[in-house]
Amino acid sequence: MATSDAPIEIGHVVLTVHDLKSVGAFYENVLGLARLSSDGTVARYGADGHVLVELRADKAARKASHREAGLFHTAFLMPSRRALADWLDNAVARRAPLQGASDHSVSEAIYLADPEGNGVEVYVDRPRDKWIRMGDQIHMVTEPLDLQDLHNQRSGKWSGAPKGMTIGHVHLQVGGLAPAMEFYGDRLGLSVMTDYPGAKFFGWGGYHHHIATNIWNSRGAGTVSRPATGLSGLTLRGEAKEIDGLGGEATLVDPWGLPVTLQTKEMANAR
Repeated sequence: MATSDAPIEIGHVVLTVHDLKSVGAFYENVLGLARLSSDGTVARYGADGHVLVELRADKAARKASHREAGLFHTAFLMPSRRALADWLDNAVARRAPLQGASDHSVSEAIYLADPEGNGVEVYVDRPRDKWIRMGDQIHMVTEPLDLQDLHNQRSGKWSGAPKGMTIGHVHLQVGGLAPAMEFYGDRLGLSVMTDYPGAKFFGWGGYHHHIATNIWNSRGAGTVSRPATGLSGLTLRGEAKEIDGLGGEATLVDPWGLPVTLQTKEMANAR
């Protein structure tokens, strides 16, 4: 299942950073994204001509704490296992700051962070018919990833973000799971696909998750005082009828002050 099969999917994330040059170099060189535009203050990076990451420079922004609401990680979905293996081969060669590797049953994932500590996941999904279903939910685990088996899949031909690379999901730190359910579940129409200790994983169209929320480091966190470094915007794109059903193209604000912008896929592509 591709995330584009879902009626709504992740468009792009907006990150406020202190050092636009170094953070931009990470997304360009380590992630392999193309620099689509830059004016010295705002830089946009993406794949297939689609913006996935927008960086906004603000040297005066407060440095966000790891204990407050915000980004846990942005998860970049590879189109194939071979693409993930080739990316990992390149990341290791570049001595990228890898932090972990997990088998989640539905997916295989590698974890790292950009130069300002914004979490990043690079992953590939297993075929949808291999996902283990438990009623209306999907079974997910966190187990060691067989890195040697993944390594054996490499072609050695990494040349940047492959066609079809997208943001598969965004994982957020929030102050409470109940208000997260009210906003992301009830307001945005996401279904709970997995309940996990201290976390909820939400998806549209049966995908294992487009949005995850957890309180592992941020229980009780209040509204974020901005400007601050880290996640400062999230854009969702969907079919026109789905976006209209949520009230039309608009920017909503989650309980912790994160702007969530709704766009139709047609308008997102036009921009």
